[in-house]
Amino acid sequence: MPNINPITALLTIIFLYPIVKGLLFKFSSKDLKIDLEELSKTLSFIVALFLGIYYGRRIFFNHDDGVYKILYNLIPSGIVNYIEDKPFVIYLILIPILMFIIYKITFLVFHLFHSITFYPMLDNLEDYLKRKNNFFKSIAGALFQLPRAIAYLLFVTLVLNLSSMFYKNGLFNQYLSDSKTYNYLCYKVVIPVTKSKLASKLPTVINNSFRIVIKEGSKDVSEKNTIVYYNGVTLNEGIKSNDRINEFAKRLVSKEESTKSKAKIIYNWVGSNIVYDYDKADKVLNNEFNIKSGAIYAFDTKKGICFDYACLFVAMCRANGIKVRLITGEGFNGVSWVNHAWNQVYIPEEDVWINVDSTFYKGGNYFDNKRFDTDHKEEKIAGEWQ
Repeated sequence: MPNINPITALLTIIFLYPIVKGLLFKFSSKDLKIDLEELSKTLSFIVALFLGIYYGRRIFFNHDDGVYKILYNLIPSGIVNYIEDKPFVIYLILIPILMFIIYKITFLVFHLFHSITFYPMLDNLEDYLKRKNNFFKSIAGALFQLPRAIAYLLFVTLVLNLSSMFYKNGLFNQYLSDSKTYNYLCYKVVIPVTKSKLASKLPTVINNSFRIVIKEGSKDVSEKNTIVYYNGVTLNEGIKSNDRINEFAKRLVSKEESTKSKAKIIYNWVGSNIVYDYDKADKVLNNEFNIKSGAIYAFDTKKGICFDYACLFVAMCRANGIKVRLITGEGFNGVSWVNHAWNQVYIPEEDVWINVDSTFYKGGNYFDNKRFDTDHKEEKIAGEWQ
């Protein structure tokens, strides 16, 4: 008997419970008005669940355009600093408050709609149901519970999704990654609704498309006789530059004075001009390393995967004498934690290292973002250069 994924089993039970309950207890005409009220609550909950998270993220995470920027700026600076240092407060307090407000408004709309449409018809509908047999009532009961089943399923999926972001347990993450049901719901519903501009492409962007292979030595990467390959090339090969890259990088930031502003322009250019290479990601996933990787490849082709983004960022920073690191670790792809690569830049004016992820550029602000640790973990310095 094949092993049953506990996440898939949980989601299946959650979905089937109200439907089976509807089959067993049948559709009751006597409690029809109460059932309609419950249905309104369920539908309102589904609406509030997704609109609350969608607009909550637009306000508290992105807040980079239009009304969302205005709303965010209305929040007192002390509260802003607090929630930026503790992003879980957004999910545990602020978004639930927004969901509650949306829920109340939506339920009121449904109630008014039923008052105009269904409630005046209840007597006729009750007479109709009395003439139907138990089989019909069982099917009607199951169908009437379907919205509730969907609401339960989406709610639990969302809770699992948020839990996986903050509860970074390896076994739990593996169960989530292996559950086809959970992945399907995240890719098709949760991520497109709740995430930012990159939406459902984020899982593909870092879906384990980064491979580290250690050869000729022990598993200790620090040993001198150990050679580490990143997507088929060594780190030195990956960050290798040329005159075209160096000259372009210098011209790009020639008008800037501070290290941070130079690094920000390089981050913006790499993030906006390099397109994610899905074909290459598939090859790396299948351990096919007969591919080109690194800064020169990314600059020439204007495409790459996370390692290429990070290598090009290193090369362009080095051309401008900016101290930079290439970091390997794990990134949260909207479903689970997977292998990833990004950068750190040293800002001498502030005597700090800041995190930079140009691969995630299209998903929001990933340049010195206080919430960077929310979807990045297990960071290790692969290399550091001046």
